[in-house]
Formats: sequence, structure tokens, C-alpha cells
Amino acid sequence: MIKLLRYMRGHIKESILSPTFKLLEASFELFVPLVVAKIIDSGIGSGDTGYVIKMCLVLALLSFVGLAASVLGQLYAARASVGFASKIRHAMFSKIQSMPYSELDRIGTSTLITRMTSDIGQVQTGVNLTLRLILRAPFIVFGAMIMAFTVDAASASVFAVMIPALSVVVFGIMIISIPLYRKVQSSLDRVTLHTRENLTGVRILRGFCKEREETESFEKASDELKKCQKFVGRISALMNPVTYVIVNISVIYLIHIGALRVNSGYISRGELVAMYNYMTQILTELIKLANLIITVTKSAACAGRISSILEESPSERTSGYECVTSVDGKAPKVEFRNVSFKYDGNSENSLSDISFSVYPGETVGIIGATGSGKTTLVNLIPAFYECTDGEVLVDGKNVKELSLNSLRQKFGIVPQKAVLFRGTIRENLKFRDAEASDEEIMSAAKTAQAKSVIEGKKGALDGFVDQSGRNFSGGQRQRLTIARALVGDPDILILDDSSSALDYATDSALRSSLAELPYKHTTFIVSQRTSSIMGADRIIVLENGRAVGIGTHEELYQSCAAYREIHDLQFREKKKTQGAGAKSEGRGRHVYEQ
Repeated sequence: MIKLLRYMRGHIKESILSPTFKLLEASFELFVPLVVAKIIDSGIGSGDTGYVIKMCLVLALLSFVGLAASVLGQLYAARASVGFASKIRHAMFSKIQSMPYSELDRIGTSTLITRMTSDIGQVQTGVNLTLRLILRAPFIVFGAMIMAFTVDAASASVFAVMIPALSVVVFGIMIISIPLYRKVQSSLDRVTLHTRENLTGVRILRGFCKEREETESFEKASDELKKCQKFVGRISALMNPVTYVIVNISVIYLIHIGALRVNSGYISRGELVAMYNYMTQILTELIKLANLIITVTKSAACAGRISSILEESPSERTSGYECVTSVDGKAPKVEFRNVSFKYDGNSENSLSDISFSVYPGETVGIIGATGSGKTTLVNLIPAFYECTDGEVLVDGKNVKELSLNSLRQKFGIVPQKAVLFRGTIRENLKFRDAEASDEEIMSAAKTAQAKSVIEGKKGALDGFVDQSGRNFSGGQRQRLTIARALVGDPDILILDDSSSALDYATDSALRSSLAELPYKHTTFIVSQRTSSIMGADRIIVLENGRAVGIGTHEELYQSCAAYREIHDLQFREKKKTQGAGAKSEGRGRHVYEQ
């Protein structure tokens, strides 16, 4: 929690005023038992109705001023806690945006969602209650004890025993609860993960009739969370009954000793009532303090989880050389020098000893079996991941030494999963270049074979895009993401299996349009189809993370068995499909003629 206090800057005034007004309220509250004692002894005891009315008006005044102070204290506490949580939320979001891919993979999406929502909400509640009660509750407890001693020291001796005993109970339970609440939040992470996966893959689960299995799996994770919550809840629940037992024993002793002292004439009946009222105040505030400590315990556990993201997780570098476009067409645009890469936690390399050079304007195809490292290879070029060994160079500079912002401005990237964001088509297509005109956007859309998609939507460029682009088909999303990457004429274009949902005719038209562009960008095409990369200047064939062949289509077909096998298999299947289609057409014509 202490590490997060820097986010209270800008709310210092509210953080001071809130406990100040709560202390003012507490001060007035401490005078109430004394006024009640005066009403009993001087008013009711002597039958002075005027005095009773006057003291009742004093009580009303104390209540009104105390209420006003309480409302102001809670208002400032709310402002400070909401502003504090808002700043943390912004900082967390910025941190997540700047995290390298390796950290995002390690932490996991569900954990980040939990920390952005549940954890920050719990911290906000903790700050709110702390500002309201952290000074007020102890002030009332010790103030009531002091006031009780001023009334009668002998009777108030019970306070000196009760308060330390209650402190041992409260702080003992707090020390036990903090690590348990961390465990509860970790269990909540797992429940969030199950929920997210099921909501994302609901169509697949229903398609395979896996609802029952997933329900059982979710119930198991939910039961683990319930067990953790029940266990820590039982421990926390001990606080109220134990404190009540201690306080009630103290009340019994106070009434007993107070009655004897009233009979002996040492104290009056009004003073005994005042002593009892002070005991009641202490009980009430200790219950509030106990609840505050439970909340702060949860908040401290959540704050630690938030701090682990904000303080410990590295961010992507923001400094480095500016990436300057090479003007010498003879120099490699992109170069891999003995590059190897291993994901965090993996024992084996995903890529091993990859070396090749790509010159400005060249098109490079990357093909291989699933899991051979195709996506990993292209992710190293814009430094989404940093290679374990070797060097990746863009325009002659190691990407580890370049400013990531200037480096990535050179790229137009179409990832494997076509992702669109909620908004309009125009807003989505202007991601790469916010200043792009509608003419530039439509030109890119025409190249990406997405013009018909845009024109077919109501509002055209102002057409609505649902969350994740759910109101578009898979092929339409791919074409729109390709158009988004082309806006602004990138130097380097990376198409990561971006035509997998396109039919052969659309894929062919897309490749032709890319080849006819007036500017020549360096292009990397990751594909499972040899037909998509046959025209590339160079093709890299990957197998188990190694480059088993580099060359043109003709060269690889003659020299690389892995490439030849992929090509022959695909074209054999294509011929079978075409043959089956021709037979079906012939049967249809025969039936029609009959």
C-alpha cells in the first residue's frame, strides 16, 4: 500500500480535511455523555425542567454540528479515494500497454483484468474507510477512556485492561488474515480465467457439447475460491464476537463497581451513566475499527498485487536510436544474424540459428508446419520479443538499440487473429495514421479487397464495428485489418497468415493489388498456402524452429523436400476439389438435360 501512496498527489487537501472533520465530529461526540450526566444529576434530579430543555438544545446543537462535520469528512474521503483509484487505474492501463509480450504472456490476461477491476476497487474502499476512521476510531477510544478517568479513576480502571486486550485480538486476526486474502485474490484470478475462456469460446463449447464439462471445471475453481473465502471469513468473523465478549465483561464489571461507588457516594447516577456511555462509544468504535482492519487487510493484499505490476514488471524501452530509413537500396532492410529465441519458461528454443537478409522492396514468404516458429520469427522484427542469441537488424541497426516508437512506425502489421475495435470503420482504419484522409483509407481498402465490405455497410466509413468486429465475417475482418496496415504507406509490411479466411480468388486479387502498388515496401508474408508465396523474391521454410530452406519457389521445389511435400500435398488436394466440383457440375447438367 505504501508504494501506491504517490498516487495520492493532487488529493492531499482532501486527505487532510477528511480526517480533520471526522476528528471534529468525534470531539463533539465525546461531550455528549457529560451533557447527559448533567441532565440526569442537575436537571432530572432536582426537577428543573428549564435546565433539561436547555441541555437538550445543547445536545441538538452538538448533533447538528457533528452531522455537518461527518458529511464533509465523508465527502472529502470519497473524493480522495475515487481520485486515488482513478490514477492507479490509469497507471495500470499505461503499464499494461507498455509491457513487453513476454511479461504479458507470463502474467496472463485474467490476472491483469482482476487487478484492474476487483483489486483497484478493493483498494479504493480501503482508502475511503481509512480516511474516515483511521484517526476517528482511536481518538474516540482513547478520548473516551481519558474522559472516563476524569469522571472516576477507580471505575475507569476497567478501560485500561479492556483496550489492550481488544488490541491483541484485532491485530492478531489482522496478521493472520493478510496472507489468506492474497490467496483469495489468486483463486479469484483462476475463476476469472475460466469465465473469460468460456465467454470467448462459447460457440466452440456448444458446438462440441462441452457445456457440462466446462460447468464442472468452473464449479471446481469456484469451490476453491469459496473454501478460501470461508476459511478467511471464519477467522475474520471471530473479531466481532470476541470483542463483544471482552466489552460486555467490561460493562458488567463497570456496572458492578459503579453501582457500589454510587451507593458509597463517590460518584453520582449521572456520572455512572456517562461512564456507561463512554463504554458504549468504545464498543461501537472498536467494532468499526475491527471492520476497518478487515477491509484494510484485504486492501493491503490487493495493493501488493497491484504494486507487483507497477513496480516490478519491466516496461518496453522508450529510449534508443531513431530508426532512419536507409536510402541505399543495396543495404539490407532486414537482417537476421544467427538468431535464436526461447520463450520464458521453455527449455527448448522456438527458433535456432536463423540467418538471412532482405533488401528494400523485396517480398519474403515464410512457410512451415504449425508450431514451426513462423509467427515468432516475424514478431522479432518489430521487437515484440527480443532474440535470445544473435542479432535482428532493421536498416543496419540492432532492434535492441532502437527506439521502439520510431521502429514500429515503419511497420504495417496484420496479426494472425484479425482484431477490430468497437467504433466506426474509419476509426479502426486510422489506427496507423490518425491524419489519413478518406481517399487514402479507401485506396488502402481497395488494395486490401475491402472496398466492397465498407460500401456494403450502412454509413460506409461511418459504419459501426461491434466489439471484436463480431458484425463482420472472418474474411471481412481480415481484409479490413490488411487495409488498416496499408494506410500510411508502411516501409515494412508483415502479413501473418492474414489471408487464411479468404477464398483463392480474393487471395489472388489481393496479391496482385499489393504487387501493383506505386511504392515498394518490404513485405513478409506468413502463410500455410504455397500459392500465396510462390511469387515471393525469397521463401523461408521453417521446420522445428530451423530454416531448412531459403530460396525462390523453383529453387526450393528442387532442393527442399519439406517445401516440395507441402506444395504437392496442397495442389493435389486442390485438384481433387476442382475435379469433384467438375463432376458435380456434370451430374447437375445431366439431370437438367433429362
